[in-house]
Amino acid sequence: MKAAVLLTLLFVCISGKTQQLLPSSDTLPVVDSAGILNAGDRDELPVVLIDDTGEDNNAPVSPVLSAGRDPYLAAVAFNFSPLRFRLRGYNNGDAVYLNNADFTGPDNGRIPFGLWSGLTNMMRVRQQVYGPGVTDFAPGRPGLNTNTDMRAGVQPVQTMAGYALSNRNYRHRLLLTHSSGFNKKGWAYSFMGSVRYAAEGYVPGTYYRSASYYAAADRRIGSRQLLSLITFGAPTESGRQTASVQEAMDLAGSNFYNPAWGYQNGRKRNAAIAETVQPVIMAVHEYQPGITSNWITTLAYSSGKQRLSGFDWYNAPDPRPDYYRYLPGYYAATQPDRASDLRQLLHNDPDRLQINWHRLYEVNRNNKVVIPDAEGIPGNDAEGRRSLYILSNRVNRQQRIITSSVYRTTISGRITVTAGGSFQKQSSEYYQEVKDLLGGDFWLNVNQFAERDFPLNRDAAQYDLDHPNQLKREGDQYGYHYQLLLHRFGAWTQVLLSLNRFEFFFTGGLNYEQFYRKGYNRNGLFPAASYGPSKRLQFATPTLKAGLTYKYNGRNYFFINGGYYKTPPLFDNVFISPRTRNTLQSGAIRTETTQSFEAGYKWNSPRIKLSVTGYYTTIDGAYDVMTFYHDQYRNFVNYALSGLGTVHFGGEAGADIKLTSTWSLNAAIATGRYYYNSRPNAVVTVDNSAAVLAEQVVYMKNFRVPGTPQDAYSAGLFYRSPRYWFVSLTGNYFNHSWLSINPIRRTAEATGDADPSSPETEGSLSRMTAQEQLPAQVTLDLFCGWTKRLHGSHPRRRQAYLVFNIGINNLLNTQTMRSGGFEQLRFDAESRDVDRFPPKYYYAYGLNYYASVMVRMK
Repeated sequence: MKAAVLLTLLFVCISGKTQQLLPSSDTLPVVDSAGILNAGDRDELPVVLIDDTGEDNNAPVSPVLSAGRDPYLAAVAFNFSPLRFRLRGYNNGDAVYLNNADFTGPDNGRIPFGLWSGLTNMMRVRQQVYGPGVTDFAPGRPGLNTNTDMRAGVQPVQTMAGYALSNRNYRHRLLLTHSSGFNKKGWAYSFMGSVRYAAEGYVPGTYYRSASYYAAADRRIGSRQLLSLITFGAPTESGRQTASVQEAMDLAGSNFYNPAWGYQNGRKRNAAIAETVQPVIMAVHEYQPGITSNWITTLAYSSGKQRLSGFDWYNAPDPRPDYYRYLPGYYAATQPDRASDLRQLLHNDPDRLQINWHRLYEVNRNNKVVIPDAEGIPGNDAEGRRSLYILSNRVNRQQRIITSSVYRTTISGRITVTAGGSFQKQSSEYYQEVKDLLGGDFWLNVNQFAERDFPLNRDAAQYDLDHPNQLKREGDQYGYHYQLLLHRFGAWTQVLLSLNRFEFFFTGGLNYEQFYRKGYNRNGLFPAASYGPSKRLQFATPTLKAGLTYKYNGRNYFFINGGYYKTPPLFDNVFISPRTRNTLQSGAIRTETTQSFEAGYKWNSPRIKLSVTGYYTTIDGAYDVMTFYHDQYRNFVNYALSGLGTVHFGGEAGADIKLTSTWSLNAAIATGRYYYNSRPNAVVTVDNSAAVLAEQVVYMKNFRVPGTPQDAYSAGLFYRSPRYWFVSLTGNYFNHSWLSINPIRRTAEATGDADPSSPETEGSLSRMTAQEQLPAQVTLDLFCGWTKRLHGSHPRRRQAYLVFNIGINNLLNTQTMRSGGFEQLRFDAESRDVDRFPPKYYYAYGLNYYASVMVRMK
């Protein structure tokens, strides 16, 4: 009997491991990240417990990490994204690792999804750890930590070709993938190619062109080593939509009004074009010194450019068609007749709400001038058509090296020790580039605002004082030019103690980070503070995590985890105006502190997967810098905030319940409250002189964290037929989403000497300080699919399948769902009229679909 039980357990373990190593391409498995050498010998993978009654207190229970994918995360990934849902409301709380290497941007805290856009099929083998829980690839962040194994040997052995049709960002997609698995000589290879294209996307004037690629090869060296080489990239060009005010959308007759395009020679042309070319190469070495030990080392290199285009102009009217002075709302209170005439004009000629490309070319071609002392050469008078309007690229040329080495070993079957080290080096070069002269001959590299503010100082207007009066042609660098240089070192260790009924872990890590600015132009406004390296900012930041899990039996788990994180401030938030100078925020620059606690329960059984979690997080000591035109000071200003703090608390629940052999129910609940808990300090400086205009207290305490629904609910029915087709219908509800606020409107200076109790000012003050809540929203989503084995397939040979899938989001075609927005930073402080510069909004798509057909051979 004992032998039979042991054989059964062994079979289950081997089956579980095989399923993890060769996942179905229709699922997104969460797998152990220890590696793929001798995977069948690892003892950390799930063990199914025969006795789940809890009567035998000496019986070991499988760890909670092996209990299957969290149903809450599964629901959130698919159902909550249209309304810009962020887990627990964190702005930069998540991290993505590729083969243990941290690809999260150290300069901005964001995840560079564009690097692997379109390669989802090759990124399905991954591990996800949410919150301050135990990880075995890095200390992690307080949000969602995802580690993806991109090696060839873990990809499903198959060949797949397919086509997809959509009405979202792109219309058409073609893809081809092939993965060989390991052959007798120890080689495995895998590749994928994908092309996505749209002449026009869901939003008018947008377009999309992308070609994604992936190639990887693995080579076993003996029985203990594996060497992997990986390369991937996703060069992409897309015409974008820019946010606008509701008045412009109403005048255009659509909430998907896009002011970024206009007709040129009968064709739509977009001015806001994003281009990304950043290939990645990786080398991964895995070594297993013993059955219970594993050592993975990764080296990654990324290099390329990101470009985003937009208008630049000199001493000429604003070319943007939704500029506030072109809309009737700006004149409604003071000049109602003019507002009425303008409204009628726009109604009769809706093309005025789009870019007038013809007019821009006409202005440039007619502007024939002589530039004295061009290129800084005395007597060199250059004659030609000086462009007053150009299309400019804001360029980020980046190089990045990422290394990681993680060693894990299990001692006596109960203690798992993991230790790791990492290094990152990043160089980001920022500059402007002339993209299109729009019919002119050259662009003069001078600062028009400095000319206005310092008319008697000829040097002040020069962006490059050592090369004055430069004439710039298409492709030339102009304007600002500086570089971010960053280094980060990290080391960490984790101890996991697994007893029969309890698990305890402790994680400790320490990072050292240094970054600074290096200017390449001696700016005429700040000749002594713009060129060369700035002060080097250095930070030592610890991470501490600990957690306890009670394993009642193989199906019921109770856990409590806590984390303490110190993180360096972001580059753009500590330099006041990196475009022009090396100046830092006032005072000592300190680290940001995050403290996070969670407790919950998980139930994992063949029929029911359930998770319930409560959490509480505080984030203190954050910075922010905003640059905009300040109407009260009548100048461009830098608004530097310090001492920002937020609180995030709430509850989450997810369930995946098999009602019958064919029917199942999926549900997810996220309810939280995220708000500012501090009154940050603001230092206001003139952008062109660095003169301090004011030091203010911003009364942001108790305002809501914007940009995400703080309540989100989802429930759906799923039917899977024995005849290999499925269908699901899911309903979602979102509420408590708030606009991003303008801090100026929450200062004592903005309210001035107004009497809050006065009826004349009470209403305007209330509107000025209130934060706008977006309306609650309901969506309905439909998904279905069918798989057919093609005739001619033989059980002993490769089998071919035809796979159809279709997903329809927002089945009710609701086109009034505001997914986000922000209050404009411009504000009329004299009249306190918030309608003079109203908020700008984003809207979620109406009915949208994705349909695909695939041929898969296994």
